[in-house]
Amino acid sequence: MESIEIRTRQRAAEIAWFAGLCSDDYEFLGVPDGELRSSFAHCANIVQTADRLGYQNILLPSSYQVGQDTLTFAAGVGPTTEQISLLTAVRCGEVHPPMLARALATLDHLLDGRLTVNIISSDLPGTQEPAPERYQRSREVIEILKQAWSQERIRFQGRFYDLDLPSDPALPYQQNGGPLLYFGGTSEGARELCAEHCDVFLMWPETEDRIRNTMRDMSERAAKYGRTIDFGYRVHVIVRETESEARQAAQCLVSELDDELGQAIKDRALDSKSLGVKRQDALRADADDEGYIEEHLWSGIGRARSGCGSAIVGNPAQVLAKLERYMDLGIRAFILSGYPLRDECERFADLVLPKLETFRLADVHGRRPQRTPSTPLTTATRV
Repeated sequence: MESIEIRTRQRAAEIAWFAGLCSDDYEFLGVPDGELRSSFAHCANIVQTADRLGYQNILLPSSYQVGQDTLTFAAGVGPTTEQISLLTAVRCGEVHPPMLARALATLDHLLDGRLTVNIISSDLPGTQEPAPERYQRSREVIEILKQAWSQERIRFQGRFYDLDLPSDPALPYQQNGGPLLYFGGTSEGARELCAEHCDVFLMWPETEDRIRNTMRDMSERAAKYGRTIDFGYRVHVIVRETESEARQAAQCLVSELDDELGQAIKDRALDSKSLGVKRQDALRADADDEGYIEEHLWSGIGRARSGCGSAIVGNPAQVLAKLERYMDLGIRAFILSGYPLRDECERFADLVLPKLETFRLADVHGRRPQRTPSTPLTTATRV
């Protein structure tokens, strides 16, 4: 890994939380609780709690499930926050790219530059198409977004889009390229797309050896394009005052889970058949009798959740040490969650967050201006 450039390994990172917009909040995994439904009030409370407690970012997921539309929710909750960034998930192809660029630029202004974007390349709800087509569409969408955010005109010819129009309506608040693009995926197509175009490669729970190998691979791919990318890690956390209490909490979380229902919950997600989810299932199959993949990494959540399926489990010192091991590998962004989402958000902020050195990746990358930029939505000459 020493021969490939990976950004600083200092023990500091962007710490983000997760907002359960897609019917993904439980006290007991797989047991619906009306008090934890994905209403605006409940999800906004999670975001506002993370904002108040000092998390730098929060993921707003996207899926065709009961809950909140991501862009609509972001616009509604944004004015109620003070310092947190919104990592807004966008499924490529759902919105015509120039209008998507404009919508995201509007959000960026609404948030005074506190917008980050999670690019998703998957089948649109109710459709299914070959992976090469999906990744080509996503590549074109990203290239159009980048042009809209950094050039005077959008001039693009591709397989899916042929455009020539001014970019003024889509100029964002953030400078030097607009909002950071976060992207995750296991397949060859996903890795190559991120290496060429995105800023942060997100990984789901994995053994440390596999994480190290993935980072090496992605760094080599990015280097081919003359780029260096950052790395992020999406994982759940269960932290308690003692290790015994944390392990008990993990078992309690799945104590009322029916595995047949758990599989049904997983299957309703748009990514349930992806290579990444299959890898999460394989990790759980290889875990020990209590579901631990390796020390303090427990796979039980994947029994009833598509996508990120494991949690760091332990006392504050153990959870901190695990996060620091990831930082030593080069991870610079974490997207954490725990059940119930607001309760675990508060617990992690009390027991672990103050011990972490943090930063905001958009600031590190120089995207957020120090003063209000001149754009059509701020002080630029009106046309």
